[in-house]
Amino acid sequence: MGSEATRRLADEPVDHRFKGLPPDAQAAGLTVGQLAAERRSLYGGGFTTPVLTLDAEALEHNLAALAAFCERHGLGFAPHGKTCMAPQLFERQIELGALGITVAMPHQARVCRAFGIEKIFLANELVDAPALRWVAAELAADPDFRFVCYVDSVRGVELMDAALRGHTERRVDVVVELGAGAEGRTGVRTEAECHEIAAAVVATDTLRLSGVAGYEATMPGADATTVRAWMERLVALAADFDKAGLFAGRDLPEIIVSAGGSEWFDVVADVFSAVPELSLPVLKLLRSGAYLSHDHGWYSGLTPFKDRIPEEGGLQPAFRLWTQVVSRPTPGQAFVNAGKRDIAYDLGLPQVLAVRGADGRERPGTGITVAKLSDQHAWLDTEEGTGLEVGDWVALGMAHPCTIFEKWPLIPVVEPDGTVTDCIRTFF
Repeated sequence: MGSEATRRLADEPVDHRFKGLPPDAQAAGLTVGQLAAERRSLYGGGFTTPVLTLDAEALEHNLAALAAFCERHGLGFAPHGKTCMAPQLFERQIELGALGITVAMPHQARVCRAFGIEKIFLANELVDAPALRWVAAELAADPDFRFVCYVDSVRGVELMDAALRGHTERRVDVVVELGAGAEGRTGVRTEAECHEIAAAVVATDTLRLSGVAGYEATMPGADATTVRAWMERLVALAADFDKAGLFAGRDLPEIIVSAGGSEWFDVVADVFSAVPELSLPVLKLLRSGAYLSHDHGWYSGLTPFKDRIPEEGGLQPAFRLWTQVVSRPTPGQAFVNAGKRDIAYDLGLPQVLAVRGADGRERPGTGITVAKLSDQHAWLDTEEGTGLEVGDWVALGMAHPCTIFEKWPLIPVVEPDGTVTDCIRTFF
C-alpha cells in the first residue's frame, strides 16, 4: 500500500541531511531503505549521537488506540498532520481508518498532495490568494480531491471569494470556526457573527458552506465543564444553520461538525453522540494529532486515557533521544551532546529516562536531571552515586510531539531490542 511518492522515500541516499545516521552507510552509498533492510542495532550499528528514535511497538499501539476509539464512538478521523509532517505515518493512519489529514498551513497541504492524500482539512482561515488558487487547481485536476478550510470573518470570505473568482469551477468547502471562548485563539466569538459569516459564504459562487468547527484546547482555563459547554454551542450552531436552510441547494454530501485535539477527545465523543438529526448526514470529525507519538511530560498528563477514561485505552510515549556524555567536569555535573537544536523544550525540559554504559547494559536514569539547555548541550545535575561516565549514552524523554518531530528530518524506528527496522521522513 502507499503512494509511489512515499515508496520513493526509501530511495533517498543516506547523507549529511540526516542527523545520527551511520557515516559508513553514506560511505557505502546506501539508501534509506537499504539501511533499514540491514536491521542494524541502534547501539552497535554505527549510529551517532544525538539520535532521535521512535519505538515501533509504542507507535503501533498509539495508532491502533485512537483508531479503535473513533470506531467505537462513530467518529470520523482526520488526524492533525502538522504534528509529524510524515507521509509514511499519514498513510498508516489512513490504513487504520482515518478519512484524511488535517493541516494548519498551505505548505503542509502541498506536502499532503505530493504524497497522494485525497482529503485535507485545513484548520485555519485561508486568505492567501496564491494558495487558494493552488487549491482551486488541485480541485480542478482531481475530482476525488476534497478540501475543507475554516472561515472566521466576513472579510476573510470576501478575500477568498476575490481570489477564487474566475479560477475555480468547484466551490471550495468551508466551515465556520466557532472560537473557544471569549479569550480563545482564532474563531468567531458570537453566534450572531457566525450567522453573518455563513450568510456571506452562501452569497458567493466560489465557496460552499459545509459545517462548523473549532479547537477547544485553546480555551483559557479549559476543563471538562467549559469544554462541554463550548462543544454544545458548536453542535447547536450546526443545527441552527441547518434550520435556516444554509446547507441546502449546494449538493453537499454531509454536514461537518469538527473539533478535538489530543486532550479532550472523550468530551468531544460524548457531546457528538448527541448531535441531533439534521437534513443531511453529519460527519462528526475528530482531529487529534499528538496521540501518534504521545510524549513525556505534557500530553502524558493530559490525555483522557490517563484519568477520565482509562478503561477505553491508553497511549505510550514513543520518542527517545539518545545522547552521549561528553563532559563530566564535577561530581555533580555532566554534559551531553544535544541541546536546543535537537530537543523540544517549549513545554518543559526533558526527562532522563535511561543510561547505557560501556558494558551495553541499560539502567534507569535515577538521580540525573536536566537543569538547562544550551544550543548543543544539555546540562545535567547528577546525584552522588549515579556512576555516570564520559561516553555513556543517556536517553531523554521530551514533551510536545509537534516540536520534537520538527527538529529531525529522518527518525529511525526501533524494536525493543534496539533493531532499527524503518526510518520516518518528515517535511517541515
